[in-house]
Amino acid sequence: MSDKKVKVTLVKSVIGTKQSHRATVRGLGLRKLHQAVELEDTAAVRGMINKVSYLLKWES
Repeated sequence: MSDKKVKVTLVKSVIGTKQSHRATVRGLGLRKLHQAVELEDTAAVRGMINKVSYLLKWES
């Protein structure tokens, strides 16, 4: 497995967004604004971040 991590923070509310985008944010483990999580740096996680990038701030 990869030992690289990505830190993801929710910086914009999911209110008014598509249902699939809300589900993606929940799939990343984010519930509240300004909550940050560290995730494995995999292709699947990168795809999820790319899908809802307008709601997130992230750093590798």
